[in-house]
Amino acid sequence: MQNRDQSEAEVALAPRSDPGHEHEAALIGRIRSGESELFYELIRPYERRVFVIAFTILRNEADAEDTAQDAFLKAFKYLGQFRSESRFSTWLIQVAINEARLRLRKSHLEIMRPIVDQENDDGTYTPRDFTDWREIPSEALERKEIREKLVEALGSIAQKYREVFVLRDVEHMSIEDTALALGISAGAVKTRLLRARLMLRDLLSPGLEGVWMGHSQILKGTKPWS
Repeated sequence: MQNRDQSEAEVALAPRSDPGHEHEAALIGRIRSGESELFYELIRPYERRVFVIAFTILRNEADAEDTAQDAFLKAFKYLGQFRSESRFSTWLIQVAINEARLRLRKSHLEIMRPIVDQENDDGTYTPRDFTDWREIPSEALERKEIREKLVEALGSIAQKYREVFVLRDVEHMSIEDTALALGISAGAVKTRLLRARLMLRDLLSPGLEGVWMGHSQILKGTKPWS
């Protein structure tokens, strides 16, 4: 469990890549023309991203690795169906999400709903009154124990909120690309992201009170969540 959490914490803070569209388009054209050996060059910048979203859904490192491989194989098989006017990364994430959700349904891993998914009948989330609403200082997030608490908290909220939070606040995908990848509206992305942030603050604030209280000065514009 500890190794899995550390693994996610490490990949969540790793550098991100987003190759130029022209280079991608050229690679895709050559792969479609028969140069299949170039496929790894196409997907290499997104290996981490695909694994992270698979892990976010499945909560198991081995299953996430298998799902990532299945997603890449399926992406290669159906590359001819990719429409070049959209982002390849977004399409690839769609494939990965579908594969992860399929594996989740087959394994029946989400029979019980997380108790922290506190939604009212109207779909709103009610934050706890005692929450300290100040942002966690960015320097605090560099500490291993803080990152581990964040990973643990993320794992306790519902899948639909984890997905949006990871794509938007970890992978920094746009609202539009996140909506497309998840098959939901832009409005739903914004709503779920807000609820995810509130839930995570509720979960993190009691255990991190000392960290926040010890950092009264927060740099203007520093928002670890966005």
